[in-house]
Amino acid sequence: MRLQVFRALIRESPTGLPAGELAAALDTPANTLSFHLKELSHAQLVTSRREGRSVVYSIANPAVKELLAYLVEDCCQGRPELCETKPGICC
Repeated sequence: MRLQVFRALIRESPTGLPAGELAAALDTPANTLSFHLKELSHAQLVTSRREGRSVVYSIANPAVKELLAYLVEDCCQGRPELCETKPGICC
């Protein structure tokens, strides 16, 4: 579920999504989503901001860039071509 949340927020970057829209898009209960958003926030991969009555979640770009750099360096032996994914997916 956390990976689904992360991927949904990546697709909506940089604007993010209100929690209610995110829950509807992922067809998951609000309390389940809240649990996973809290964990992603603690990992500093997701940020939140209040817009009126909504809480909007988005990707924390600096932390995500750092994570991707780590994964490419340590998991791909510094060779990004070893970690290639589907065309159009950023690595």
